[in-house]
Amino acid sequence: METDKSLLSEEDIKHRYITPALERVWNPSDIRMELPITAGRVNIRGNLEVRERPKFADYVLYTQSGHPLAIVEAKDNKHTVSYGLQQAKAYAEMMDVKFAYSSNGDAFTEFDYLTGVERELPLDAFPSPAELIALLKEEGHLTDAQVKVLEQPFYVSEDTFAPRYYQQVAVDRTLDAIARGKTRLLLVMATGTGKTYTAFQIIYRLRKAGLGKKILYLADRNILVDQSIQQDFRPLASVIHKVNYAADDRTTITSYEVYFSLYQQLFGENDEERFRELFRPDFFDLIVVDECHRGSAKADSRWRKILDYFNTAVQIGMTATPKETAYVSNIDYFGDPVYTYSLRQGIDDGFLAPFRVINVQTNIGNGWRPCKGQLDFFGKEIEDRIYNNTDYDYNIVLEDRIREVAARITYYLRHTDRMAKTIVFCADEAAAERMRHALAQQNNDMMQKYPNYVVRITGSDPYGKSQLGYFISVASPTPVIATTSQLLSTGVDCKMVRLIALDENITSMTMFKQIIGRGTRLRYDEGKRSFVIMDFRGVTRLFADPDWDGPIIEDPGFESGEGGDGKPTGGGHGGGGGGGDPAPKPFVRADGCKVYTVQETIAVYDAGGKLLKQENIIDYTKENILGQFGDLHAFIHEWNAAEKKQAIADVLAKRGVDLDKLKQAMKMDDVDDFDFICHVAYDQKPLTRRERAEGVKRRDFLSRYSGAAREVLETLLESYKNLGIKNIEKADVLRMKDFQKFGTPGRIGKLFNGKKGYEEAVRALEQELYKAG
Repeated sequence: METDKSLLSEEDIKHRYITPALERVWNPSDIRMELPITAGRVNIRGNLEVRERPKFADYVLYTQSGHPLAIVEAKDNKHTVSYGLQQAKAYAEMMDVKFAYSSNGDAFTEFDYLTGVERELPLDAFPSPAELIALLKEEGHLTDAQVKVLEQPFYVSEDTFAPRYYQQVAVDRTLDAIARGKTRLLLVMATGTGKTYTAFQIIYRLRKAGLGKKILYLADRNILVDQSIQQDFRPLASVIHKVNYAADDRTTITSYEVYFSLYQQLFGENDEERFRELFRPDFFDLIVVDECHRGSAKADSRWRKILDYFNTAVQIGMTATPKETAYVSNIDYFGDPVYTYSLRQGIDDGFLAPFRVINVQTNIGNGWRPCKGQLDFFGKEIEDRIYNNTDYDYNIVLEDRIREVAARITYYLRHTDRMAKTIVFCADEAAAERMRHALAQQNNDMMQKYPNYVVRITGSDPYGKSQLGYFISVASPTPVIATTSQLLSTGVDCKMVRLIALDENITSMTMFKQIIGRGTRLRYDEGKRSFVIMDFRGVTRLFADPDWDGPIIEDPGFESGEGGDGKPTGGGHGGGGGGGDPAPKPFVRADGCKVYTVQETIAVYDAGGKLLKQENIIDYTKENILGQFGDLHAFIHEWNAAEKKQAIADVLAKRGVDLDKLKQAMKMDDVDDFDFICHVAYDQKPLTRRERAEGVKRRDFLSRYSGAAREVLETLLESYKNLGIKNIEKADVLRMKDFQKFGTPGRIGKLFNGKKGYEEAVRALEQELYKAG
């Protein structure tokens, strides 16, 4: 008897019809089912972060070397054959796959991106890997050189993860362009999305294909080079050499294969071009320029001299923020990006962390004017004019403003997590030291426990730079707060940073994106699910700029070969790098200008920088409690009716309210959930758990019981005082140490004439706890 397909589930259709049809021509090991493409976006709701369900492809079909060739989406037989094609095409476009299919178990609908043709295929006519590769060749999509590269697998081991979909696309597009003969390439990937890992996979596969024997990885900071060698490039350790001109033997340096170098190592102190002495112009096959938005974007920079010398090499520029101004251009040199994976995409896919913005406005933010004849700390008269956020720390130093900024940062950490890694971006290195001192004073209790709780990490501070490795380490708890000017603004992999404080004037979109990128790394399982930007200068107005997540285009005013003449490039970093101005800035002590916060707003943005909402977490909680329960009478009724009080917390959690987290933030850990809700939403005076427990004793409720039964309830009451109502409701509460003297849970139940009697006694105790008075 023939099966009625319309009665079968989608899983049955896949199992009985689609999978066998695919396995007829594809090796089962090359068929990946229910493959997660994204991680699932993390959404901020109230004081919770909730991850959405990832996007899954029903089938992804791979070559033997592990490269995706086709996507197949399945539907049950109540749908048409082509019903899932739109979804298959969406996934195919994400993964850069040229063949998309849909099936309901009757046939396949195919969309061929090479020809634009959509057609239906019988169930037994699904194309084989060889047929799809032949189609790619036939349409000119694959040359022999490209096939050679395509045949090289990605590097995967127990210590490394398989590439995410966008990393695979970035690698494949780069290799495809190289195989086609392109020699200048630009790869744009948001901070935290694995640019270095992607570079490693490009180099690994090029070497396997025999297309890259000598490779140079160029950066401008030691930390970037060392991180790359020790982490992503570790599988190539045996063939790697870090260039050190002072120690290198010029006769043996050429024996390595993958070279890492600071561009400074390829020059001398007096600008002698050491690279000419070390290497022939045609020595390298491939050069990767890390963070290419910096030096290599300028036509007359020292970076560019290196690249011009090695002009026969394929050169790949990598950055999260390509620079395009009237004077500087990455696109002019490297060309349009071969692939772009933006911050918006990273957040939407759930690979990057979303963020809140706390805008802090002080009483002098929009302007402060000194009194007539007012003198500064040095006894000099302060120029009579209006000073504002663009002046503080750049043209004038206000001692009390520094204290207030440090106090607001500390207040936030005290009410969230004192050990949350924090970067404070300051006007210059001198400002970073003043902020370090102010934060140390505000956190003297933590400094006593952790002497390196607050450090300054700047370019001229050897001790601070020695702490950088500990600060960016996931394992090291300290330093917790790093004050800096620009050292931590770009390139450094700060995995666990949860708070970025902006106390620096920033007008450059490139710099702004780099700074925001310090917080975007997501460590979901380790608790880093979002981050906070605390803005003291109004810098986050740049989220409203179209350039925040817009297309990357060359500035229409850029002229190739021009620039580098000291003209501005969009930066807003007044005050220099080390605070060594010819004349000291006016310094105003606290008694000369009192500073206080007048307003704080919390804003949540989407990945594209659009303002979703402004909220105060207390108001948000109140709104959601009222939305769930209505008035106080309705809430009390719901509370008393709930068999388990945990159910109330669960209901609020679905609305984005974590009661325990919020109580901790408000220093109300000793308050019962009932009282906390009544206080926040209905303006009732809260009682502590201890006060409620004492009320039970005062009303002599326990006199209803005697002997060991009464002792059990007294112990439960003590447990309530310490842990709260949700804990005494738990089934395993009787297994806690305090109850062991009464015997097993079964024996304790017998004291109340059985389990039901015990549950009734607990219920009566709960009712007594929440009596008024």
